[in-house]
Amino acid sequence: MRTFDFAPLFRSTVGFDQLQSLLDSVSRDAGTPTYPPYNIERLGENEYRITMAVAGFAASDLSIEAKQNVLTISGKRAEPENANYLHQGIAGRSFERRFQLADHVEVKSANLENGLLHVDLVRRIPEELKPRQIEITTGAPKPRAIEGTLAAAE
Repeated sequence: MRTFDFAPLFRSTVGFDQLQSLLDSVSRDAGTPTYPPYNIERLGENEYRITMAVAGFAASDLSIEAKQNVLTISGKRAEPENANYLHQGIAGRSFERRFQLADHVEVKSANLENGLLHVDLVRRIPEELKPRQIEITTGAPKPRAIEGTLAAAE
């Protein structure tokens, strides 16, 4: 297993305290199963889509939950009672997939079509967090009064 030293990164950043725990959780989940297969697409600057191959699952067999910054997609299908397979190549076992979402990413919609589950995500950054221009003034700064001390000094 490969380990990484992120100390130089942490020396030059401010406010990324959760980065190390996120990287630790991703490395712990590295051994997760590969079923069902999925794609993650970037549709635009702030739009994403997760497409998961869930052949044989009905919409009622699937569950999608977004809690904090984790998206969980799970599926549970009842096996036919009287099935007598000579060969079973179509997987229909239960699954649970977790995706770590960045801050301000939320689920926009979910659609099941032709055995593919499409989950559309959008990043909505609040106005107060968007970049803004700061006005630069020139000249001496005006003194600020601190509880009447400016008037007493004059």
